[in-house]
Amino acid sequence: MGNETTEHSEGDGLERNEAEDFALGSLDFEGLSPTDFEEFCFDLVSESGFSNVDWRKGTPLSSSPSDRGRDIVARKAMSDIDGHEYEERWFIDCKHYKRGVPPDALQGTIAWANAERPSVVLFIASGYLTNGAKDWIADYARTNRPPFRIRVWEKPQLLKLVESNLDLAFKHDVGTSTLRRVSEILAIESELSDRLWYGRKPADEDVPGLDWPEDIKAGMLAEKRRVEQEYGVESLDKDVESDWAWGYLSGKISAVRWVLGDDWDNLDS
Repeated sequence: MGNETTEHSEGDGLERNEAEDFALGSLDFEGLSPTDFEEFCFDLVSESGFSNVDWRKGTPLSSSPSDRGRDIVARKAMSDIDGHEYEERWFIDCKHYKRGVPPDALQGTIAWANAERPSVVLFIASGYLTNGAKDWIADYARTNRPPFRIRVWEKPQLLKLVESNLDLAFKHDVGTSTLRRVSEILAIESELSDRLWYGRKPADEDVPGLDWPEDIKAGMLAEKRRVEQEYGVESLDKDVESDWAWGYLSGKISAVRWVLGDDWDNLDS
């Protein structure tokens, strides 16, 4: 290809600590919107050796306006073999597609790059580019010899980068085959909190004799009904049927809360 145009290259932002031998197995972006995926890409680029990273979203709304052909602009410090240092400007376009990214999804960014002349155009795909899109890139580079390189990060490249930045998976609720999503952890923490709260409350028949304001007693009983409806009385009774069962529940919620950033032994309800 004309200007060393290839789909992906290890010298261009894919630095990885070779000591990292933790394998995620796979990535799942299914729960992310296109804007969520752009935010993930912004953080990924920021953690991958780039500087002056500019997410060209332009609005606090959940949707993004026209980004004039690129979602993110960033700079990357480079060094020649003789020690000469310089910076490259990268245009980065994020493609969150359930199916392969087609050729026509790339053309707007390439047209804008021809006008603005960055050093590199990078397409980040949550999955893969279609074979047609890859052929189009190769044909475009061979025919036009553009003044920029074209790079592609697909799911395998994203997997390697996230393995070295596991916090990104948690922060953006990216699913993996070996780690739970943050949304899953929060859901189980909510259930365990409900169960812990329920197990500490007095039996219904004991409530009338409590020296509590009537509105407090009524509110507690209403909340007990909600918890019973959601999890089932029989299941909730098992939490308190023995000291072992209660300790098991307490240990689970303590561990889940630790994963979410609390101190060990947080059993508040």
